[in-house]
Amino acid sequence: MTSGMERPLSTDQLLALARMHLSLDVPAALTDPHIMPHLVDRDTDPALIAAIAAVRPVRTAAVLVPVVEREEPTVLFTQRTSQLADHGGEIAFAGGKIEPLDMSPAAAALREAEEEIGLDRHFIDPIGYLDVHAVPTGYRILPTVARVREGFSLRFNPGEVAGVFEVPLSFLMTSANYRRETADWNGLRTTVYAVRYKEHDIWGVTAGILRNLWERIYRE
Repeated sequence: MTSGMERPLSTDQLLALARMHLSLDVPAALTDPHIMPHLVDRDTDPALIAAIAAVRPVRTAAVLVPVVEREEPTVLFTQRTSQLADHGGEIAFAGGKIEPLDMSPAAAALREAEEEIGLDRHFIDPIGYLDVHAVPTGYRILPTVARVREGFSLRFNPGEVAGVFEVPLSFLMTSANYRRETADWNGLRTTVYAVRYKEHDIWGVTAGILRNLWERIYRE
């Protein structure tokens, strides 16, 4: 793991690198049960790998990783309402189940962002997909990295979202700001990333997606 602060990137620089390393070709791991999703811990217990591979049926979801084109670029997050049965109160990216009518995972992510926080898709330029992530509920999640132009306004779906906030991209792309924590995956222990920004604790799959963005931009 690199320590300290990586080279700060403007929105244009980050997205230029994203276009080099990412694409909107849908990864086979999203729907093929024989292909393992991305694992944040390279030394994952074989029992956990077997448990992830055994989850059936494979259910698919998409989330939007919105890089907001500000003077200092930021990433936009949602705070889920505490009443939700799954991951209530946690910090997440807007997203959800890929529906049969969605033309692509990116289209699903844009639709969900519009439904959850009122983010107009006309402000969004999808760039490419990160790796597929698995969660204990059985979903395989495909993150879509996208440029979001300034000028948008938001309106929350109060049944799903308690609020939104932005974090400077440079903070999220500094590996020293991350820590490792243990977590439960259907009764098995695993390791997840976590990062704290002001009063916000970002962890689990959301932090794993951010770490994956770092890997794809800085490591590759």
